[in-house]
Amino acid sequence: MSALITTELVALDADLGRDKNAVVHRLADLVARAGRATGGEALAADALAREAKAATGLPGGIAIPHCRSGAVTAASLGFARLSPPVDFGAPDGPADLAFLIAAPEHGDADHLTLLTALARALVRPEFVQSLRSASSAEEVVGLVQDVVSPASAPAGGTSGTTATTGATAAPAGGDGAAPAGGGTRRSVIAVSACPTGIAHTYLAADKLTAAARDMGIDLHVETQGSSGSTPLDPSVISKADAVIFAVDVGVKDRDRFAGKPLVQSGTKRAMNEPEVMIREALAAADDPNGRRVPGAGAESAAASAEKPSAGGELRRWLLTGVSYMIPFVAAGGLLIALGFLFGGYQIVNPDPSSTDGLTYASNWALNNTFFHLPGSSTVEGLNGGFLGYIGALCTVLGQAAFGFLVPALAGYIAYAIADRPGIVPGFVVGAVSLTVGAGFLGGLVGGIVAGFAALWISRWKLPTFARGLQPVVIIPLLATLISSGLMVVVLGRPLAAALTGLGNFLNGLTGTSAVLLGIILGLMMCFDLGGPVNKAAYVFATTGLTAAASKGSLVIMATVMAAGMVPPLAMALSSTVLRPKLYTPAERDNGKAAWLLGASFISEGAIPFAAADPLRVIPSMMLGGATTGAIVAGLGIELRAPHGGVFVFFAISNFLLFLLALVVGTVVGGIAVTIAKSIGRAKAEDLPEDAVDLQHAHAPAATVHSAGTATA
Repeated sequence: MSALITTELVALDADLGRDKNAVVHRLADLVARAGRATGGEALAADALAREAKAATGLPGGIAIPHCRSGAVTAASLGFARLSPPVDFGAPDGPADLAFLIAAPEHGDADHLTLLTALARALVRPEFVQSLRSASSAEEVVGLVQDVVSPASAPAGGTSGTTATTGATAAPAGGDGAAPAGGGTRRSVIAVSACPTGIAHTYLAADKLTAAARDMGIDLHVETQGSSGSTPLDPSVISKADAVIFAVDVGVKDRDRFAGKPLVQSGTKRAMNEPEVMIREALAAADDPNGRRVPGAGAESAAASAEKPSAGGELRRWLLTGVSYMIPFVAAGGLLIALGFLFGGYQIVNPDPSSTDGLTYASNWALNNTFFHLPGSSTVEGLNGGFLGYIGALCTVLGQAAFGFLVPALAGYIAYAIADRPGIVPGFVVGAVSLTVGAGFLGGLVGGIVAGFAALWISRWKLPTFARGLQPVVIIPLLATLISSGLMVVVLGRPLAAALTGLGNFLNGLTGTSAVLLGIILGLMMCFDLGGPVNKAAYVFATTGLTAAASKGSLVIMATVMAAGMVPPLAMALSSTVLRPKLYTPAERDNGKAAWLLGASFISEGAIPFAAADPLRVIPSMMLGGATTGAIVAGLGIELRAPHGGVFVFFAISNFLLFLLALVVGTVVGGIAVTIAKSIGRAKAEDLPEDAVDLQHAHAPAATVHSAGTATA
C-alpha cells in the first residue's frame, strides 16, 4: 500500500491564491504532478463540488477539502501551510493549514481508514501546532505518518465506543451534565455521517466526544463512515437519555433509536457547537413533549405525529421516479437538440423512402458511415455530409435515451415502494404503457401498481425450498403479469385517452390561456426551488419533449426553463449590482457565482439566499418567474432541449425574444427582492461575517438535483 503523503505533496508557507478555489486547484495539481491522479482539473472539480455542499473550514485555522474522485489513482494527502491564510468558511476566520484529502472513487478499506485517522487527528491541538511549527516537508510527512500509522489509535475512540475515558462527573446542574438531584451520570448516544464518509463524519464524532468528556457526560458515538461502522450495543441505546444525529445523509437502521429524545443537525454544527448540541439533547430528555425519534418502537405522541402520511409517501414514491428519470431526459433531450443543430429539424421526420417507418436520422445512421458520406441531401431542411451524419448519430442516440424515459419513471417508482423487487415489473409496465399509448401517465400509474404488486408478493411466506426463487423468479414473473396485464386490459385505453386530450389541450393554447399557463408554470418553478411543486412543473414539460413533440409541449418546455433560470439571475442582480450592501460578503460571493448558474439553468444558485431569508426571497422570485413565464408562453417561443439555459440557444425558436423575456423577469425579481430586503432589515455591514453560515446551520438541508432543480 503506497504512502498517503510524500514530500512532493507538501507546500510550506506557500501563496496558493486568495480564495479556496485557487488553493484547491493548486493542491490538486500537486497530487496530479506526483502521478497520483490522472488530472488536476478533474480532481479539483470533484473537490469543489463537495465544497459546494458544505464548507470544509474548521475552527482553529484548518481546512480539509476532500472528495472521492475517479481521477485519483492512489489515495493521497496534499498539504499546504498557507501564507496568507484563505477563507474556507470556518466561523472563526481563514485557514492557514489546508489538507486536500483525495480518495479513489472506489477506495480500499485500508486507505479510507488511514484517511479518517488523519481527519480525527486534526481535532488534537498538539498535532495542529506541530504542523504549524514544522520546519521542513520531511517533518510534516513524518508527523502525518505517525497519526495515520495502523499502530496508532485514532483520537477520540472508534466507532461505537464510549467517550468517557478519564472523564469525571460534572457538578450537579453544571452544563446540564447531571440532574438537579446530583449523583446520576447522564448518558447520550450519537450518530455521525456525511456524504463522503471521510472527514466530517469523524470530526463531528470527535468534537462531540471531547465536549462530552469536558462536561462529564457519557457519550457513545457510532460513526457511519467510509471505513465502516460498529453499531452501538442495544443495551447502550436502551440506557441512553437522548440521541444526537449529526448527519448530512440518512441514518442507517434508524428504528433502533425509536422513541428516544432527539436533537438532529448537520455535521458542521456538531463540529462548531458540540457543547450546545449536548445540552439540547439533555434538555430534550427532560422535556416530555420534546422531539422523539419516530419508528415502530416509539410510544410518544411526537413520534406518531412524525409518521409519514399517505400523501407524503405518495410524494416520495413519485419524486424517486422523477429523480432517476431526469438523467435520461437530460441526455436524450440534449442529444436530440444537437441532432437538430447539425442535421436540421427535418431529421426526426419519417423518411418516405423507407418501407419500415424509419426516420431520416435512422436511415442516415444505418446507411452511411464515417468513411462513406453523401455529399449533400436532397431533402429540404436536412443537412448533408459529415455534419448531417453527426446530427443523425446524435438524434438516434437521443431517441434511444428517450425510449427509457417512461420505463425508468415507472421502474423507480416501483423501486421506491418495494425496493429491488419492484424494478423489473416497474420497467416492464413502463414499456407497456408506451406500447398502448398511455405515455407518462401510464408510467406513473403503472409504477405504483407494479410496486404494490411486488411488495405484496415479497411478503408471501413460501416454503423453504421456494424462498431462493422468490426474488429472482417469482416476484418478477407474477408482479409483471399483474401490473402489465392490468395496463393492457384495464388501464391503457383510458390513460391513453387522457394523454391525447392533454396533448390536444396544449396544442390549442393561444393568447390569454397561454399567458395564464405561463404564469402558473413560472410560479411553480420558483415556489420551492426543486421541491415537489417545482418538479411537477419540470416533469410536465420534459415528458412532452419527445422526438415528435407538439408545438404546445415545446412552448411549455421553453416556459419552464426560462422561469427556472430567473431565481439565481435575480439574486445575482440584486446582490452584485442593485444593492450589494444588503448582503454579507459571503452572499455577494454567492451572487457572483449565481450569474453563471442561472445562465446554465442551475436553480440551486438561489438556494443559499432562499434558505437564509425565505419570506423575502421566495415571493420575489415567484414574481420574476411568473413574469418571464407569461412572456415566453404568450409569444409562443419553443424549446427542443430539456436543459442547458442560454447555451442551447440553437434549440430555441426565437432566442432574442427568449432572452428578452428572461431579462425582464430577472429585473422584476431583482428589484422585488431588493425592495423586500430593504424593509425592516439591517444592512450587511451591521451583521457579523458569519451571519449567513449561522443561518444556514439552522436551516433545513437541501439536496441538489440535476436538470436545474433541487429538493429541499
